[in-house]
Amino acid sequence: MKPLVPAFARRGIRRWFALGKRRKVGDVWPILPGSERPPDGWPGWPGGKEFAFVLTHDVEGPDGVAKCRQLMELEMKWGFHSSFNFIPEGDYRVTRELREELARNGFEVGVHDLRHDGLLYRSRKSFSENAARINRYLKEWGAAGFRSGFMLHNPDWLADLEIQYDASTFDTDPFEPQPDGVGTIFPFWKESPNGRGYVELPYTLPQDSTLFILFAERTPDIWLKKLDWIAAHGGMALVNVHPDYIQFPGQPASVFNFPVELYERLLQHVRQRTNESWLCLPKEMAAFAAPLKLRPPPRPRRICMVTYSYYLADARVTRYAEALAGRGDHVDVLSLQRWQEKPDREISRKVNIIRLQPRLAKTEKSPLSYLWPTLRFLASSSIWIARSHFRQPYDVFHIHNIPDFLVFAAAYPRLKGAKVILDIHDIVPEFYGSKFGVKNGSPAISLLEWTERLSARNTDHIIMSNHLWLDKYAARTGTAGRCSVFINNVDRSIFHPRPKTRNDGKFIIIFPGGLQWHQGLDIALRAFHKIHGEMPEAEFHIYGDGNMKQSLMDLSRDLGLEGKVYFFDPIPVREIAEVMANADLGVVPKRADSFGNEAYSTKIMEFMSLGVPVIVSETKIDRYYFNDSVVRFFESGNHEALAEAMLEMIGNPELRRQMAARASSYAAEHSWEKRRIDYLNLVDALGARDGKASP
Repeated sequence: MKPLVPAFARRGIRRWFALGKRRKVGDVWPILPGSERPPDGWPGWPGGKEFAFVLTHDVEGPDGVAKCRQLMELEMKWGFHSSFNFIPEGDYRVTRELREELARNGFEVGVHDLRHDGLLYRSRKSFSENAARINRYLKEWGAAGFRSGFMLHNPDWLADLEIQYDASTFDTDPFEPQPDGVGTIFPFWKESPNGRGYVELPYTLPQDSTLFILFAERTPDIWLKKLDWIAAHGGMALVNVHPDYIQFPGQPASVFNFPVELYERLLQHVRQRTNESWLCLPKEMAAFAAPLKLRPPPRPRRICMVTYSYYLADARVTRYAEALAGRGDHVDVLSLQRWQEKPDREISRKVNIIRLQPRLAKTEKSPLSYLWPTLRFLASSSIWIARSHFRQPYDVFHIHNIPDFLVFAAAYPRLKGAKVILDIHDIVPEFYGSKFGVKNGSPAISLLEWTERLSARNTDHIIMSNHLWLDKYAARTGTAGRCSVFINNVDRSIFHPRPKTRNDGKFIIIFPGGLQWHQGLDIALRAFHKIHGEMPEAEFHIYGDGNMKQSLMDLSRDLGLEGKVYFFDPIPVREIAEVMANADLGVVPKRADSFGNEAYSTKIMEFMSLGVPVIVSETKIDRYYFNDSVVRFFESGNHEALAEAMLEMIGNPELRRQMAARASSYAAEHSWEKRRIDYLNLVDALGARDGKASP
């Protein structure tokens, strides 16, 4: 029994409701046109032509068969020839007379699926059985090429077909049921497991049904713009047009057809560029490309990062994103809006920044005031990701905590095969307990530990920010085999020694970072209060935000430190690097009796890489990674010990110089450059396990 709604209509309805707004088609073509780089060994087009132009037609039903001759005559009028792909066992029978007439006039006949019912790839066994039938039609019709119905594809299974080329893929088209594009505008060779092989011809101009039926475009402008882009990059412009949906003169208009003039304008546009274009049949393209055995360039991966932070001020996130974008991957980062003057969308060093919601200050004083905006961010990022992944799937999601449950923003893509990395900047139960003064064993901590386990189970790999947390987290979540450690290795392209631009006679002590209780800034203020009378040239500059900021400002005022202590808002990573480089001494006064005892501090290595000596609280984590030769330790929580360390460092320039030199060497040995390749390999290993056949 046949379904009441035709297959194309069913597909169109599904896509319509999933995509929502019609204007989305303009976001894809020609903005995401595929790779412009030709395969290695590319010889150029025959005759020195600048680009190739290929026409194909899928004949869907009896109406399409009835229009084949009109379409053939139109193309001959403009000097074009094309391939007509017929369904062997569909709702119509293509006559020998029509096939022979097309061949006599220089056109090509191809095989379009078997029954066009969407079931060709339902199992390996059934495909092999159907392939035997398809091969009989290929031989009977003298056909060289094949295209699946609904653009479904499995490149390895197609080895069963006796074909010269397949045309069941596209460079980029997120509006197809199987939207994983091959990412190239050139033909390429697909080696089959049986050694036979065939040429793959992806369509590179959007199909007529997508533009004019599904999205009701009223002009062929997207076709023309995309074709011009392809021509500028020397690629292959291949378009698939269905005679079924063309309205020829005298035929009634409907929502399921479009005026033939729209297609004719494309032909006219190409005809105006005849001297530049190689006009060929698909089988001629396959005959040209087959001996070359060209492989497509590696498909850039699509990566999405999610961080409940200010991207430009988060060095850990920026170095990941810029490493991926720098090698050619497409990277989107969903983040918060910190600076009102920044746009909602921005491109920074090839990374696409999408700011989903504002958070102009970290002032949350209670658990609920912290939870609500994070839940809102989870909702907005989930919706954004679902829409974007449907249009053009991502390969890997890199989710940064806090909070852990942001991994569920990628729940839909993970169901579809995308891989998810959860990056643990801070372990949440301990962080929460320190931030809000909640003890272990409380209902809130138990709930956070349950959320931690659930989030970990819904990821493919977990990155820990230090080794001390690795065993604790893995044991608590049962993820020992899926964890690795990437400490906050400093990016020396940003944090590198540079001459001071300040010559004001002041001695600047600086702290850049979060202003939470475990960071111990109150300890640093009390220490500075003890020494500022002896060192009148000293100033203490604090850059950051957090729930302790107002109380710290009040403490500074109560200690009479106006004009000596200055509070600044957070600034982007590259700007803070300049500020830190101009300082004389860094201080990291974390509490060892709190969350700070095991929380790795990024700023220590940044100071070291900049050549700025740093005083560090003696915590478990910092004793694990550093020693007295590279940092000046002081007893955690003891403001008098910190004051003594400040006086020692301020009064001994030679000690500062020697310590800075040793620390700089240490930072170089443990820099991001040393770990960057490990991270890229991790992303590649996850992306390779997506269950998709490679093109």
